[in-house]
Amino acid sequence: MKLAMIGLGRMGGNMVTRLLRGGHQVVVWNRSQDPVKRAVVEGAVSAPSVADVPKRLSGPRAIWIMLPNGPLVDETIDQLLPGLEKGDVVIDGGNSRYIDSKRRAEKLAPRGIHFMDQGTSGGSWGLEVGYCCMVGGSKEGFKVIEPALATLAPKDGYLHCGASGSGHFVKMVHNGVEYGMLQAMGEGFHLMKASEYGLDLHAVCKLWNQGSVVRSWLLELAERALAEDPQLETVEAWVEDSGEGRWTILDAVDKGVPTPVLAHSLFARFRSRDPKNFSDRLIAALRRQFGGHAVKGGKTISAPAKA
Repeated sequence: MKLAMIGLGRMGGNMVTRLLRGGHQVVVWNRSQDPVKRAVVEGAVSAPSVADVPKRLSGPRAIWIMLPNGPLVDETIDQLLPGLEKGDVVIDGGNSRYIDSKRRAEKLAPRGIHFMDQGTSGGSWGLEVGYCCMVGGSKEGFKVIEPALATLAPKDGYLHCGASGSGHFVKMVHNGVEYGMLQAMGEGFHLMKASEYGLDLHAVCKLWNQGSVVRSWLLELAERALAEDPQLETVEAWVEDSGEGRWTILDAVDKGVPTPVLAHSLFARFRSRDPKNFSDRLIAALRRQFGGHAVKGGKTISAPAKA
C-alpha cells in the first residue's frame, strides 16, 4: 500500500525502512532533514511540509504519526485536516495516553476520518524482528492499514484490540508490566552480585535462558549487556520513565485495582535519580537519634536520655 510517516526518530525511521523493504510506498516528513534524506535514499518520497503530506497520497489515505505525546500530536493532526477526506485514516503510533486518543477519535469522527491509536513495542530491535502493534479504533480503519501492520509486525504480532483508545490502553499496561519485570530482574541480580559466591552473572543469564521458567527476551538482553560490560561500569544508576508507567498507576487508582509491584517499580525509578535522597538521609538521621547508629559522614552517638 501507499502511506505516509510523520516523524522519523529512532522508531519511525526504522518503521519506514521495514515498510520499504516490504514493498510499500512511503511518503515521509520530519522536522530535521537528515532522517528524510536517509529515507529517500532507501526509496521513500519526501513531502515539503506536514500539510503537503495528504496531497502525496490517494484515498483512502493512511498517515502514521510517530511523534512524542502531547500538543505536538494535536498540532500535526490540525495541519493535516484540510487535506483529509472521508474514509482517510490517521494513526498515532507514539506513546500517547489512551484518554487523549479517545478525544482525538471523537474529534475526527464527524468528518468521517478514522483515528487509530497504535501502541508500538519493539524499540531499536523492531527493524530486525518486527514491532508488536496494539491497535484501537474502527474496524474499517483497521482494514485499511492492515497490509502495513502485517509488514511491520512479526507473525501474529498485531491485534485490533477494540474501540478507540484500546490500543494505547493495552500499550500503557504493557509498559507498566515491563517496569515490574525490569525491577524484579534488577533486584534479583543485585542480590546475586552481593552474595559471597562471586557469581558470574553473565553465565547465570545464559543458564536461565536454557529452559528455565524466567527465560525471556529481557534476560537475553541482560546476557548481552553483561557480556559487553560485566560490572556495568559504563552505566549510571539513573532509570528514566516514559510516562506510561505513571499513567498505569493513575489508572489503577481510578479503577481501584491493586498493582503494588507496578507502583513500587515506578517509585524505584524515581529513587534511582537521586543518589542523595533526602528521605534516606532522614531515616539515617533518625536511626542515629534513637539508636546511636553510625551514619556516613557522621559519627556514632548515644541515644538521647528518656524524658
